[in-house]
Amino acid sequence: MTTIIDAATLIEWLDRDACVTILDFREPNDRARGFIPGSIHYNPRDVLSFQDPDALANVGLPVGARVVTVCESGRSSLAAAERLRTRGFEAYSLEGGMDAWARGGGSVELPNKAAWRPFLVLMVVNAFVGSMVGMERTLLPLIAERDFKLISRSVILTFIISFGIVKAVTNLFAGYLADRFGRRAVLISGWVIGLPVPFLIMAAPKWSWVVFANVLLGLNQGLCWSMTVVMMIDIVGPRRRGLAMGLNECAGYVALSAIALLTGYLATAYGLRPWPFVTGVICVILGLTLSLFLVAETHPTDASKKNRDRKASDEIAQSSDISERTGDRLCSSESFMSILFQTTWRDRDMFAACQAGMATRLNDGIAWGLLPLLFSAAGLSIQQVALLVAIYPGVWGFGQLATGVLSDRWGRKGLIVVGLTTQALGMAAFAGGKSISFWIAGSVFLGLGTAAVYPTLIAAVSDKANPMRRASIVGVYRLWRDSGYALGALLSGLLADAFNVRVAIAFAACSSILSGFITVISMKETLGCASIDPTNRMRRLRDPSRL
Repeated sequence: MTTIIDAATLIEWLDRDACVTILDFREPNDRARGFIPGSIHYNPRDVLSFQDPDALANVGLPVGARVVTVCESGRSSLAAAERLRTRGFEAYSLEGGMDAWARGGGSVELPNKAAWRPFLVLMVVNAFVGSMVGMERTLLPLIAERDFKLISRSVILTFIISFGIVKAVTNLFAGYLADRFGRRAVLISGWVIGLPVPFLIMAAPKWSWVVFANVLLGLNQGLCWSMTVVMMIDIVGPRRRGLAMGLNECAGYVALSAIALLTGYLATAYGLRPWPFVTGVICVILGLTLSLFLVAETHPTDASKKNRDRKASDEIAQSSDISERTGDRLCSSESFMSILFQTTWRDRDMFAACQAGMATRLNDGIAWGLLPLLFSAAGLSIQQVALLVAIYPGVWGFGQLATGVLSDRWGRKGLIVVGLTTQALGMAAFAGGKSISFWIAGSVFLGLGTAAVYPTLIAAVSDKANPMRRASIVGVYRLWRDSGYALGALLSGLLADAFNVRVAIAFAACSSILSGFITVISMKETLGCASIDPTNRMRRLRDPSRL
């Protein structure tokens, strides 16, 4: 008799009040993210010792009772079900674990208030991360023109090129390091690296100092923002990924918008430097302090548990050949290069997500580097420039509160395509408009389009990512996405020097349309899909009798 049932069968049993007991074999942190109502929790560290002949001997249920075991992905629960069968129970394992249960429409009891505390702390931390970019958003292009007398747009945009390249590469290795050494250590490292940034900009005697400060800022953003994204996904699990990303990005970009506006007003009152950048000093100190004292590790497993699980898996495979019948991949065997290749090209959904993210960042880089120059050249004051600059990330940030939730309900692909199209409309308004009303409309459209795309893309990538390699897979996506900063700054700088700023902005609008078309033809809906499997074994059915 098979020891595996799917989510639909368990839902049917519960709906007709069949006599069944659900045993939850997950770590306490995993259970805190949500659980099947009425399930009984057993810490696998305490009861699933596969070398112990008395394991699961005292589950407190009558012999012969119908039992369904549950874990996060279906692997440990299968071993527990087979052990329970040897003890006389009618035991089954839930296929796919809690991930499959949630995707199949099963009822999930929400976590208690205490479980959301680390999530809220990370939101505050990410607000400080976004503020570090916000302190530059309005002023750096103007500082380049007015303090350093730079004329070439390509030279001015070198600070974005350096930032984009470093942030993109850092994203890649941040994910790898987080999977190896934990999220919290990487987060703290990012804040330490970011400490000199505002001081370098305040004291810079030449433009190269600013470029170097943005190298450090790229490291800071790549490490810190990557970690808040991954840690928040770790906390909420697959059932609320879109919501988690919406809240994460909302906190970061609303703070970015607020600081961009604040620095504009400070610059009007006190000059372009140094006082506006005191905001950065405050933010980096507060971000580091919160990370040191209030942020807890969220990695699904620590090193000792990895070793124990790997040993247990080897024992199970040798004794009952479970790994062959379940088709589960061994995460420890996935190479980093395999993940890089799979995420970049081999998986078409991931390819579509990477190029859409790149197009979105291309728009953002151009908005960062060229829009303040466009507005200033039209005769607007620093306060007016700051207001226009702040509208776009403000709409972007608040809009993600809705789009993150909608992507969990409606799916990912449609929002991504609509968002890219809306971004194109916003960039077209900047390129063709010659009044503040046009530019306000452009800021709103660009913000709405980016809000539709941004959290949805990360949620789509997470849909495809194995939890044990999620940070690495998200890191590869963020590598290609944030390379759009450098690509956009480089191409737009050349176009602005060869033609004018409006031509460079029109190029961004065309790029968004092209990216939307590629998404339409390349991406399938990822909500509820199976995870990435670099070994291409993920889709085998768990029960041979169902082949």
